[in-house]
Amino acid sequence: MDTNTAESHAKSNRPIYDVLAPHYDEAMRPLDRLFLASLRAETLSQLPENARILELGAGTGLNFAYYPENISGVASEPNHEMLKIAKNRSRPAAVRLVQTCAETLPFKNASFDAAFATLVFCSVVSPQQAFMELRRVVKPAGTILLLEHVRPNGFLGPIFDMLNLVTAPLCDDHFNRRTAAEARAAGFQSVHVKKRMLGIINLIVCRV
Repeated sequence: MDTNTAESHAKSNRPIYDVLAPHYDEAMRPLDRLFLASLRAETLSQLPENARILELGAGTGLNFAYYPENISGVASEPNHEMLKIAKNRSRPAAVRLVQTCAETLPFKNASFDAAFATLVFCSVVSPQQAFMELRRVVKPAGTILLLEHVRPNGFLGPIFDMLNLVTAPLCDDHFNRRTAAEARAAGFQSVHVKKRMLGIINLIVCRV
């Protein structure tokens, strides 16, 4: 997918997230209480100390509470309404907010020591383009952490395929993405997966 296609898609879907933004935190609160908060903490605990980091799809800033101390870098998010909420949430002073989509990152090569995303690759336009950008902007031997809901194996797989017929056109949320496989196809040297919730949630650790 080329840059113009990715940018056009991001713009066309902006109204969806404009509507979702004011309700996003409330919708996520039950999931955070049940299991997501601990998974966010587990994911971000694996970031290197004193690193310059990039967060893709920071949304309303729900991950800011789990940022390690002495971290610097960028929290990026394509939607303006989400960023307006994130701007008012406490975060490390050396982390700035940038509006951009994952497929067209406005950063120089090898700008970051590590990058991460939580519940983002289900909605990016082109996972392969996003992974190519991550490989470009993260330093060699750097870490990329992904906490994603994916298509599980077994009998649940076809159910998620059916759900995807509704969620993809409704809110651009792809329930049957195979994100670890996409990461391997993008050429990462090492991809490790920890499965949670019957394989529905994956903590994916990639090395550039």
